[in-house]
Amino acid sequence: MATAQSSRAVAPPEAAVPTTRILAIGTLTSKANATNLKVTLQSEVRDTVQLYLAGKLDQWFVKQDDTGVVFILNVTDVTQARAMLEGLPLGQAGLMSFQLTPLGPLRPLGVLLGK
Repeated sequence: MATAQSSRAVAPPEAAVPTTRILAIGTLTSKANATNLKVTLQSEVRDTVQLYLAGKLDQWFVKQDDTGVVFILNVTDVTQARAMLEGLPLGQAGLMSFQLTPLGPLRPLGVLLGK
């Protein structure tokens, strides 16, 4: 029986698009509670603002259910993004984990250009 993964068409390497941003979805871990968040949050905000001012963080949002954050990062390497986010105070304390997704230009738009 074919799975969704195996039945998907895989784009040829020449059709690959470059990674231009990283989508980072941060979720509070089970270790996060009001006490340790209060202790860590001020330094977390300061360090996150520094990433923004350095141009590494393009956009930042809170998840509406208050379980974490969503960042659009101006980095192209997932390993670099992970190290950067794990270096923040919440990451160092094990209070937040991130799901990282590389983003790039929409490949189908090339069809409109006849490529």
